[in-house]
Amino acid sequence: MNETTAMGFGHFIAQSDVVGKGLLAILVIMSAISWTLIIMKGITLYLRKRRSDEFLGFFWNATSLDAVGDEITTHGARDPFSHLTSHALHARRHHARYGAAKLEEAGSPQEFLTRTMRKVIDEETARVENGLTMLATIGATAPFVGLFGTVWGVYHALIAIGMSGAGTLDKVAGPVGEALIMTGIGLAVAIPAVMGYNWLTRSNRVLLAKLDAFAYDLFTFLSLGQPMAKTDNNVQPMVPRTANH
Repeated sequence: MNETTAMGFGHFIAQSDVVGKGLLAILVIMSAISWTLIIMKGITLYLRKRRSDEFLGFFWNATSLDAVGDEITTHGARDPFSHLTSHALHARRHHARYGAAKLEEAGSPQEFLTRTMRKVIDEETARVENGLTMLATIGATAPFVGLFGTVWGVYHALIAIGMSGAGTLDKVAGPVGEALIMTGIGLAVAIPAVMGYNWLTRSNRVLLAKLDAFAYDLFTFLSLGQPMAKTDNNVQPMVPRTANH
């Protein structure tokens, strides 16, 4: 009775060797990393979305691109949309002032603007996807680490039972059942990692789709030659959008 009562997670850890304890430590580290990534990237995603909505609201209600540039200069580029707008406006001014002074600036103003905006979108894509590979790796490997721990535990349990010569059910079920704990721990680590990965991937996909659509509208404004400043003391309105926002 006392031996049966002693069975459990604590008894399993106490009876585990270096390999079993090492696998458990790996799973604990995986869980800590996955939850840290999910929480930190979730907070970042919330802040990025709120700041993006604020900038887009200002952008589509601005009277000119000059006003948008002043807003970015004053408050900085704190979201992907303002970051893209800032670089696009700078690229337009730079090419108009200096022309194709270097190889990376070769081509027409529209071509240089396209390359600049594509580069910014690539940077934002890499930024929002940073850490997702780790989440995917944890979600894919944690069950197998737990399964390896179970196999290792069952192996040692059977060896111990064989050496003791007692092959009754109560002597076999306890150690084998304890070994299954590692599989459960592996699944407990993998499931949140996979769910967090899917959630973040979908959120990033939606954000990048909006950024791509915004880039098309911004490129249209800039390629039409919309003035960057006021003309004849009158504010030049922005070209009406053709897409719904």
